[in-house]
Amino acid sequence: MAAMVPRPSEARLVETRQRGWVDPYAGLDAFDFARQAPSPELSAYVDHFWVVTWAGLAEPYEQRIVSHPTVNMTIAPDFHRVAGVIRGGFSYTMRGDGRVLGTRFRPGGFRPFLRGPVCELTGRFVEIGEMYGTAGATLVERVLAEPDPVAAVALVETFLLRLEPEPDPLTEEVAALVTMAENDTSITRVDRLAHRSGRSVRSLQRLFRDHVGVGPKWVIRRFRLHEAAERVHRGLDLATLAAELGYTDQAHLTRDFTAAVDMPPAAYARLRSASRPSPAVVSVQDGRDDTS
Repeated sequence: MAAMVPRPSEARLVETRQRGWVDPYAGLDAFDFARQAPSPELSAYVDHFWVVTWAGLAEPYEQRIVSHPTVNMTIAPDFHRVAGVIRGGFSYTMRGDGRVLGTRFRPGGFRPFLRGPVCELTGRFVEIGEMYGTAGATLVERVLAEPDPVAAVALVETFLLRLEPEPDPLTEEVAALVTMAENDTSITRVDRLAHRSGRSVRSLQRLFRDHVGVGPKWVIRRFRLHEAAERVHRGLDLATLAAELGYTDQAHLTRDFTAAVDMPPAAYARLRSASRPSPAVVSVQDGRDDTS
């Protein structure tokens, strides 16, 4: 397969903010985040590439993330790895100057590059050189040596295309079901998603474990937590929010929220309110379609 990637002059990184970040506005002055769509040849597998850059940080800055049901491949000076779905939250601390380049695969999109059940990666970090040998190690060296982030993305695209992923007819089905679970807040149980998919619950569970890496229950619950994080700082009554998002009661929502975000909803609401920028900034950067 010929490796066709966009030349640096043809591609661009778009500044944005990401859903799933804990206190996303606190980092507006600490770092820049941009993402780029994949080339058409990779669009069946890759959701987007993302680049975080920071410079001259006088104090370390920690960004916490409430993870998504996706596989990411990340390259930075201090780590270069493939990350399976992380069930809990995680964080990264930025110091001084730096850059992280990431590839976020579509749900189900990494299976053709793994050639095995994605659940084997869940909760794990695997070195790119360990997974792909000399070719992976060379990719890491070249990306770290490339100062232009757009050119660095092109290096990753070339590498992925040379792996010659075999199209998987189930990838589109999986991606569509995960998108449905994310966008339709009325889907709060696995049986509802199974009914919409035309599959049995057992079949849906097998499909998700094999292609996403986690079961549909975890995917649904994680997206409902993302929704809760977006809405809790608006002052919505927690009991009402819990009922709307399919939790048994307010205490159930509070337990799940605290485990994922590392603070209870009330504390998170105060944190978001204190750091939220002016409406002019929010209108540009608080898009509902941002989904890291």
